[in-house]
Amino acid sequence: MPDTYNNSHVVEVLLVEDNPGDARLTQEALREGKLRNRIHHARDGVEALAFLRREGEFHDAPQPDIILLDLNMPRKDGREALKEMKADPVLRRIPIVVLTTSKAEEDILRSYDLGVNSYVTKPVTFKSLVELIKVLGQYWFEVVELPND
Repeated sequence: MPDTYNNSHVVEVLLVEDNPGDARLTQEALREGKLRNRIHHARDGVEALAFLRREGEFHDAPQPDIILLDLNMPRKDGREALKEMKADPVLRRIPIVVLTTSKAEEDILRSYDLGVNSYVTKPVTFKSLVELIKVLGQYWFEVVELPND
């Protein structure tokens, strides 16, 4: 990735993942991906929405530039959270990438029907996860035009 982007903007990433091991690996992959980022972690859809709405302990949370969203979580799963995010006029413009182990056609179709921007199946190896994160960063922050805040 070009250094000009890395040096000019810190990318705020909200990782919504209930599995501590997967969250740790994804956070490490984000660091390895050389994208200048600040990673925030929510353990389920309830925490993610509180973060995004700056409620409670998240009163000073930054608005993320991108959300990496798992589907299968307790309390409020990714599908329910996605539906609420895309229905909210303030949150709907934040790109959301479903990052999940599910390859089920039903999950893919439903996620796109709910307004997800991309659907990605988690790779099996850490090396592949790092490569995926690099590609996501390059695509979302160098290729596409995102709205300004």
